[in-house]
Amino acid sequence: MTSSMTPEKIPFVDLQQQYQSIKGDVDAAIAAVLQRGDFILGGDVAKFEEEFAAFCGVSHCLGVANGTDALKLALEACGIGPGDEVITTAHTYIATALAISQCGATPVLVDCEPDFFLIDVSKIEAAITPKTKAILPVHLYGQSADMDPILDIAKRHKLVVVEDACQAHGATYKGKKVGSLGDIAAFSFYPGKNLGAYGDGGAITTNNAELADKIKLLRNYGQRVKYEHLVKGGNSRLDTVQAAVLRVKLRHLADWNLGRANGATMYGKALAGTTLKLPRIAPYGTHVFHLYVVRTKDRAGLMAALDAAGSQHGIHYPIPIHRQVAMADLGYGPGSFPVAEEVAPEILSLPMFPELTQAQVDRVAAACQGF
Repeated sequence: MTSSMTPEKIPFVDLQQQYQSIKGDVDAAIAAVLQRGDFILGGDVAKFEEEFAAFCGVSHCLGVANGTDALKLALEACGIGPGDEVITTAHTYIATALAISQCGATPVLVDCEPDFFLIDVSKIEAAITPKTKAILPVHLYGQSADMDPILDIAKRHKLVVVEDACQAHGATYKGKKVGSLGDIAAFSFYPGKNLGAYGDGGAITTNNAELADKIKLLRNYGQRVKYEHLVKGGNSRLDTVQAAVLRVKLRHLADWNLGRANGATMYGKALAGTTLKLPRIAPYGTHVFHLYVVRTKDRAGLMAALDAAGSQHGIHYPIPIHRQVAMADLGYGPGSFPVAEEVAPEILSLPMFPELTQAQVDRVAAACQGF
């Protein structure tokens, strides 16, 4: 308690509580790196890559600096560049579209569908042009896009599939982990993710040895041997300290995902009598609830009620990609993607983390019910 009368605020994500639960192992892992001094592409990076590849069910994992770089390098490794088009969703974090633009390619947007807010597969084929080189589905909020029809479209049109798995560590699609479904996939280890570092970090997963080899070059100045530069690469390497932290946390990820699912179940029961539209789980896979996103026609009122109850909250995402000033050059006007535009002002993310308690859920639910 902050005082005898005022309950503690409910955090949106409780990283301090998570740290305390693994403090001994994390501190020891960081200390070991400090003692060895192998800060760049050190031993823990290679070990984490091996362990995360096994977790995702793929042959190759390459650690990179962050999730945006993971998307960009995955696209570059697939040969995406100036003049090319990449199809993705209008409802996602802007990093998805920025990674395409940073390759010199053009993001071509399609709408999301209203039930899960994932890319509307039925809209993809109409967006394909002779310039289309890839489809970039986003596994949003913790669950997979519907991959089989996407992969079928890609096969028929000879397109690459790059998964944006930055919000879905451990989610499955028909029994397979995200990150193993397309040609190549990108993950973010931003601290608030289901698997988060203590700083920026990212990874790329693939079963394609040739793509993996390209990533190794692109992330490290285009070199295999120091000072011998084979391609025009850049600097995007996962720090050894962050890899050491991630190795510790990866051992807990499956249990933490179960904790998030349990929190979602508690929310579902506690909010059943409200007017809120609650998250739905697609029948083809598992949801790891990176975010717990509800819909309401009066978001401002709900936010005020949560504030009064001492509960944090978030919005993911308030402005669709095509309405961002930075993306005005794409040429999409208002009404281009009606579902994304309808969803954006109505969604609100409630507190979600593995350690979420029934008491915290009840407080959030009471605020929602009062609202």
